[in-house]
Amino acid sequence: MTTAQMDTSPANTLSELRTDSDRLWQSLMTLAELGATPKGGVNRQALTELDRQARDLFIQWCKAEGCTIRIDAIGNIFARRAGTDPDAPAVMTGSHIDTQPTGGKFDGCFGVMAGLEVLRSLNQHDIKTRCPVEVVVWTNEEGCRFAPCMMGSGVHTGQLSLHEMLAQKDSDGVTAGEALDSIGYRGSDEIPRENVRAFFESHIEQGPILEDEETTIGVVMGALGQRWFDLTLTGQEAHAGPTPMSLRQDAMLGAAEITVAANRIAIDHAPHGRGTVGVMQVHPGSRNVIPGQVNMTIDLRSLEPDSLTAMVAELKEVVEAVSQRHRLTYELTPTADFVPEHFADNCVNAVRNAASQLGYSHLDIVSGAGHDAIFMGRIAPAGMIFVPCEGGISHNEIENAAPKDLHAGCNVLFHAMLDQAEIVS
Repeated sequence: MTTAQMDTSPANTLSELRTDSDRLWQSLMTLAELGATPKGGVNRQALTELDRQARDLFIQWCKAEGCTIRIDAIGNIFARRAGTDPDAPAVMTGSHIDTQPTGGKFDGCFGVMAGLEVLRSLNQHDIKTRCPVEVVVWTNEEGCRFAPCMMGSGVHTGQLSLHEMLAQKDSDGVTAGEALDSIGYRGSDEIPRENVRAFFESHIEQGPILEDEETTIGVVMGALGQRWFDLTLTGQEAHAGPTPMSLRQDAMLGAAEITVAANRIAIDHAPHGRGTVGVMQVHPGSRNVIPGQVNMTIDLRSLEPDSLTAMVAELKEVVEAVSQRHRLTYELTPTADFVPEHFADNCVNAVRNAASQLGYSHLDIVSGAGHDAIFMGRIAPAGMIFVPCEGGISHNEIENAAPKDLHAGCNVLFHAMLDQAEIVS
């Protein structure tokens, strides 16, 4: 038997299968037309008319591939391609198609369109799997219209209350439940949380590491835990001229020292420590008045629970010490607490092996942002695939990703899912 003849064996043929790059790109561009902005981005916020149109389009595409569609009470859409074993656990993928008000074409949408392309490729190549293959669109991942973020996956996994989430209001006083009804996507299907063999989410990195390392695939090991706080520092307003430096109660000075400390704490907990002050409101906000009050936010993150706990303890010590030194009072209020997530070995290995077998450069990486896969990882084995985005920019209309990188990520997803779904010859 010649080498050429050997290369056409079923095993080799399967390993050489790829998804359709042009079809994936066209799906992304067609979806991006719904809510397209003049600057080239997308404004398609959760549970709006544009979101309805995008959902309808996704369902239309999935039905064309022979999928059955289920919609649950928070509006999550599950498109299932049947396996040969009706009792087998599902191998799932998905993300979200809602965007920020000034969002891009790829955040979330890539994960859904990559899942759709997996379905299309399975059908195109007539591949049968023992396990069902399922693509899900999660409701309101962004959290910009209705708080909190990752609402749909949070409800599905039991991390968030359905009743409480349906009652959440937008800035106009419309509840999430009313918005679901208005677009016709408050479903009634009961979707079991169990019987999931693996969940994969492909996503643009939303950071600069892969691009900086000139690497195509990020094998996501897990996601940083997050501890968020609101901090109010109260001192005393006074005239900037007559008040000596030693007699001031300058809330802004205290806020500045705490901001520097948050940065130092994160650096001390390298490589995965993060510390950010993202909001600072100064009262009274006059150039010749010593600030009497500052309201600020503090965001601490780390991959290891012990590290995150230590960072929070250090922050509290700093706030106490700074307040005493500048004669300030303070109120430190926790606003979010997400434990670090380590993804399942079988999913991580499936992603890494697929990247290696397909010849893509890859590195182990952690997610600094929240994703639906984090909630899914609490009820089932989960993993993520990152691809580079230009400049590490996301949540921005100029968000961009190269078609070749998106195709690579989709190919890795395809083969990772095949690894878990068990091909039937």
